[in-house]
Amino acid sequence: MRTPLRAPIHIWLCVVCAALVFTAALVAQEKSTASNDEIQVRQLERAWNQAEAHHDVGAVTGIVADTLTYIEFDGSMMNKAEYLRDVTKTTYQADHLYDEGLKVVIYGNAAVVSGIYRETGTSKGKRYLHRVRFTDTWIKQNGVWRCAASQNTLIPNK
Repeated sequence: MRTPLRAPIHIWLCVVCAALVFTAALVAQEKSTASNDEIQVRQLERAWNQAEAHHDVGAVTGIVADTLTYIEFDGSMMNKAEYLRDVTKTTYQADHLYDEGLKVVIYGNAAVVSGIYRETGTSKGKRYLHRVRFTDTWIKQNGVWRCAASQNTLIPNK
């Protein structure tokens, strides 16, 4: 009677190692893509802050979606056209507008960004300081990220 063929242990170890390497490569590739998207969205958030601070409607137009819903910290709501008109107002002039930290979570072709930004400047001749908690929803269409919704909540001064 013949004994069934058995592969030596080193062959089995090679097969298992190859499977692990293949799986790790797939996971690394997926994380790399998400990481690139996260970097892009972070850069867009910062570019948006600068464009808004400098009343740069052209730059803002390319960052927000045509279907934008923008909710200001006073509760008012604007569509894209209304928001762009608001960006052009020079009754306020931001000296600095920067984020204090933000979190980006990618969901395929969507991203949610939450964080706090601080803005200082002059409004109608008076100095102001705003700290605002925000949530932005980004959509990636045809390879381009655009903000589709933004919600802002003023953090009261203590």
